[in-house]
Amino acid sequence: MDKDLTPWYSLEWFEPSTLKAYNWETPWILYLLLAVPVVFVIRHVLQYFNDQKVPIAVVRRDLKLSPIILLALIPELLLMITAALIIVCLARPQHSNEKVEQWAEGIDIMIAMDVSESMMMEDFRPNRLESAKEVAKKFIEGRIQDRIGLVVFSGDAFSLAPLTTDYDLLKNYLKDINFEMIDAKGTAIGSAMAVVTNRMRESEAKSKVCILLSDGDSNAGNIDPVTAAELASAYGIKIYSIIVGKEGRVPMGKDFFGRPVYYDNTVDETTMRKMASIGGGEFFRVTDNRALSQVFAKIDQYEKAEIKETRFKNTSDFYTIYLQWAIAFFLLWLLLKSTFISNVLQD
Repeated sequence: MDKDLTPWYSLEWFEPSTLKAYNWETPWILYLLLAVPVVFVIRHVLQYFNDQKVPIAVVRRDLKLSPIILLALIPELLLMITAALIIVCLARPQHSNEKVEQWAEGIDIMIAMDVSESMMMEDFRPNRLESAKEVAKKFIEGRIQDRIGLVVFSGDAFSLAPLTTDYDLLKNYLKDINFEMIDAKGTAIGSAMAVVTNRMRESEAKSKVCILLSDGDSNAGNIDPVTAAELASAYGIKIYSIIVGKEGRVPMGKDFFGRPVYYDNTVDETTMRKMASIGGGEFFRVTDNRALSQVFAKIDQYEKAEIKETRFKNTSDFYTIYLQWAIAFFLLWLLLKSTFISNVLQD
């Protein structure tokens, strides 16, 4: 129903769908509707006992119940409806259209993810890379107006997604990350940090963050990880370094007979820890899916931008509609209360 075009005398104002759609400013007043019939019943009983009665001798066969005597109830009913409508007016039916605008001084975040063969190891479920992708996806879904980019690396590094607020696009890119994206073998952590810095060096964001995930030693690339971290720090990039996986013998795949195959995994924790220190961030070591989720949750809390919001509220009152109905019923009651209809029972 278009309430701006509907006349006050339309019965659509009393449809259940219309009444349910209201926001009531003082809804507790509506409970008084239950008292209206009670008050009128009490009034009627008191009136019955207090009115003067004149004894009349009538033959029983002349006593007949005529439907016309019900007309005497019409003024009483009109007055009850009037009282009920006034209660509805006092409850203030209204519609509120609230618009909320949110904005934040966004943070620029680059996620650098290791896609080397060692990320296929199965100390995480189903493996290190898939676990990292899933946690990164949830991290992205929890951000508001932050620009996020993706860098992947193994023996070399490249930017998979530039800084963007298109989170659906980022999640699609994450889905497509695999071990065959880069031909060069190895783990080029320094090269990954160099690509991150190149992507963020012109950023004017209040905060610039790199989340670096790797599971091994830096054994490829043409730039030292510590030097790359120092360069990133010079551009104001905070580094959170995360080592994913256990050290030592770790299962990766199965042999011809279905037995797990183990490989030795080595980790350069010292370098990763030093990179986080240089970048003013924090170093984490995780060995299972749950720990990795907790680390991302912690970083999510560390790097929360202040979210501001403005609320616009437009409220339209509709009590005047029911007030007009109440006046109409009251005038009708005044018209009928002194006519023969009110005295049908007495006559």
